[in-house]
Amino acid sequence: MSNEKTGSAAGASRAPQPAETNPLDFVPAKMPFDTPYGPPISLDRAQALIHAAVAEAKKRNWKMNVAVVDSGGNLVAFQRMDGAMLASIQIAEHKARAAATFRRPTKEFEVGINVMHLNYLLAFDGIIASRGGIPLIEQGAIIGAIGCSGGADSQDEIVSNAGAALINQPPAGNK
Repeated sequence: MSNEKTGSAAGASRAPQPAETNPLDFVPAKMPFDTPYGPPISLDRAQALIHAAVAEAKKRNWKMNVAVVDSGGNLVAFQRMDGAMLASIQIAEHKARAAATFRRPTKEFEVGINVMHLNYLLAFDGIIASRGGIPLIEQGAIIGAIGCSGGADSQDEIVSNAGAALINQPPAGNK
């Protein structure tokens, strides 16, 4: 009998130990990125955002492509600065479209894939794991998104933020 107890105790010590908590098992109380879609951004406003983004890029001597899409991810306005990389034309539009349709900055995908290793994100159509795509939120609704490409992701994000700042204002209490 003592052998049974010893064997059972030994077996219990070899039993699998609980693994670390999986962060993917976390269940949020509210739906993440639940900003509703609103009416589409107008051409005049889209061009104003592009003007602000291009001004920031020129100030830094960066050559960028800048795209603005509406709340459905459809192209409203685009500008390619002289000398900007041709491949970045499609990338800028892709970033803007992904930010609008997925209702989040494209930096979220970059972090998800490169830092958190959520490789399943690569299976979703329309994902781009590169910062520089930013939703445009007015009165609590997405009216479009801006996307920039041509430099390093960090440069693209700075230029996109310069344009997005015309619409994405911090709440009155945070000024």
